[in-house]
Order: sequence, then C-alpha cells, then structure tokens
Amino acid sequence: MLGQETHRFLTTFAGRPPVDEALWLEALTHGSTGAARDYQRLEFLGDRVLGMVIADWLYKLEDADEGRLSQRLNALVSRATCADVARSIGLGAHIHLGKQARDDGGKDSENILGDVMEALIGASFITQGFDVTRDIVHRIWADAVAGKTGQAKHPKSALQEWAAGNRRKVPEYRLVERTGPDHAARFTVAVAVKGVGEAEATGSSMREAETAAAEAFMMRFG
Repeated sequence: MLGQETHRFLTTFAGRPPVDEALWLEALTHGSTGAARDYQRLEFLGDRVLGMVIADWLYKLEDADEGRLSQRLNALVSRATCADVARSIGLGAHIHLGKQARDDGGKDSENILGDVMEALIGASFITQGFDVTRDIVHRIWADAVAGKTGQAKHPKSALQEWAAGNRRKVPEYRLVERTGPDHAARFTVAVAVKGVGEAEATGSSMREAETAAAEAFMMRFG
C-alpha cells in the first residue's frame, strides 16, 4: 500500500485522496522491483492522454499553423519536458525502484521520471476521467506552456536547414557508444556534415543525444 508521504503527494497531485491505491502504486512502480505490475501499461495510456490535452490546449491558445503547433506539441510532451515537470512536483522521491536502479540514480533518471509522469496521468484518467486529468495537466504544465518550450526551432531542424542553405549534404547521425543498464542507459551520438566537421553529445535516449549533438554542431560550426 501507499506510504503516508506518497499518499499526501498523490492527494496534492490528484486534488483528492487517491481512489484505487493499487493502481496509483502501479503507476509509481519500476520494473526493477520485480513486482507483478509496473508502470508501463499506464505510461502507454498516459502518453496518449497527455498528447490529447496538450494538442487541445495549444489549438485553443495559439493561432499558429499545423507545423508550428506540431513543433510545440512534440517539445511539450517530450520525455525531457515530462521529466522536468516530474522534478518540479517532487515525483522522484515517490518512485519504487529495485536496489540496482536506485544505486544507478534511477530517481533522477530522465527516462524513468518521464515515464512515471505519463503513468500518473494514465492513472488519473482511469480513476478520475478526462476533465479532471486535463485540469491536472494544465496546472503542472502551465510554466512549460507559458514559457519558450518548443518555441525555438528544434536543433535537428535548424541543422538540416543550415546544411541545405550552405549547399551541404544532409547531416548524418551515428551511434558512437551505448553504456549503462537499460533503465539508466546513456547514448553517445555523433553528427557529421560532409566537408564541414563532426560533433558528439551524450543523452539518456537516442533522440536526446541526437538533439544535443545537432546543437553542439551548430555552436561549433554554425
């Protein structure tokens, strides 16, 4: 069952004491614990609910074209943003991890924080419905939506446009190294533009590493 501090955290998150504590506990449970059920199914659901809420929010908030809306949507539902939101509400302290995952820093892992954030949204959707869950997302994503998340051009898009504008071939990305266990993996990616140079960066996912590599390339050569 839920501990006292976690119960208090979920009450604040959901706006009322959690209904179906077993489901909320599932949303907070990582596979490394060996528990019969972990957060993955709820993460799958929460990812879709979050996307719907943010898409509806942006459609009503901004008079922008489809491309611009998609750019902001992708940034706002990204694992990095989900992890940032998770940190802002203190989620890490309430995640149930196995010993090895804890020792590997799982409570601050971008992958785990982002996934559990989505799992909590899935649990809210099941127990409280769409409207209440939408209000939760509006509350905890308010700073990200009001800020510049997704406003700037994505580094990979910026690099591709830079290469085209300078009559260079399309940037090529390659995996240099993958280290760490599955729940705390680190990826090092290199991006090269023929005739210009190469830059490397590391991230907790291929997407994150590619984005960081593109940004590093633009800082160095752009």
